[in-house]
Amino acid sequence: MPSPAVWIALMPLLAQSPVLRVVHAQPSWILSNDQVELAVTELGGHMAPVTFFRGDGPVQPYHVSPWQDEKLAIDNPVLVPLRGDFFCLPFGGGKEPDGREHPPHGEAATSRWTLGGVAKAGTVTTLTATLETKMRTGTITKRLMLVDGENAVYSEHTVEGFAGPATPGHHATLRLPAKEGAFRVASSAFVHGTTHPELFSDPEAREYQALAIGAAFKDLTQVPLRFKDARTNADLTRFPARHGYADLLAIYKKPAASPAWMAAVNTEEGYIWYSLKDAAVLPATVFWVENGGRHAAPWSGRNRCLGLEDVRWYFNQSHAPNPVTKLGIPTSMKFGGASPVRIRYIQGVAKAPAGFEAVKTVEFGAGTITIVGTKGERVRVPVRHGFLASGAL
Repeated sequence: MPSPAVWIALMPLLAQSPVLRVVHAQPSWILSNDQVELAVTELGGHMAPVTFFRGDGPVQPYHVSPWQDEKLAIDNPVLVPLRGDFFCLPFGGGKEPDGREHPPHGEAATSRWTLGGVAKAGTVTTLTATLETKMRTGTITKRLMLVDGENAVYSEHTVEGFAGPATPGHHATLRLPAKEGAFRVASSAFVHGTTHPELFSDPEAREYQALAIGAAFKDLTQVPLRFKDARTNADLTRFPARHGYADLLAIYKKPAASPAWMAAVNTEEGYIWYSLKDAAVLPATVFWVENGGRHAAPWSGRNRCLGLEDVRWYFNQSHAPNPVTKLGIPTSMKFGGASPVRIRYIQGVAKAPAGFEAVKTVEFGAGTITIVGTKGERVRVPVRHGFLASGAL
């Protein structure tokens, strides 16, 4: 039996040892600090709900699929826990040349993770979980980190083994407000944009899409529609929009001196969600636009969300020459070498000043970012973006 002194020393660690708690039908581990509380599902490692500013006007930006508490029989395994952000390997899933077939978004998004533990070192609290993959033999180690005083989630996925090319990515899925156009999206500079090169939503499966097939674009406010009589293009910076449709598109970025970013302003609730990445690692952002466009179960015409998914992928042509690889941008990554592959990502929330409508740009300082609004507003946010390169906090 440990001595009283040992028990006292262990108490902070024991207080941080999460047990599985059922959250929206899924056993989940809880990680928290003074600013943020998040749940991550044992099945698939899906991260949501996440509460930022937990003690001062809490914000929950992530989507939880509406069937979670309905006990439905669901064939597609990624839909079982579907919520928030989750790591995908391979993003998209599907068949490989040798006939092996990954589940949608891979085992990383559909299999059960094993908790390694939770530890706090200084101001940083870290949850660690692991997954042994079977389709391709390997190990994925998940680290989710919170820093005291910051409203950000830092993640690192370390992949060992899993030999061959694959498409890693994050599947951040955001909750949309009810008012049309009240969710304003902005991006750092991109060099190529395209809608899905094939039919995405099939009417024979009771699914419908609004965007043109295989249409290239340079401006998110000018994305071609599918309808022959369309007089205007779609504005993919304002959501929700086009009720009754589900669409998929992607934009591609080249590495720059500063991290690449995405931002979304919920003008109804007064907050800014953002993500930061290294475009050399995850060059694409996939927009998954869901606004009641799928009518088969479990969707039933009611799912409304926006995925802003930072990935290394080009639809069903990721491993072959495609319009993006011709630009010098990779759409798959090689795994299984002598060194493990580490994929790092940052997501966070800032409070928006009254009247803040949309993000114009993001400026990077030492341990901070400044989110600049289209009307000149400046919101300074503590976030350790150097983590993307170093892995250190």
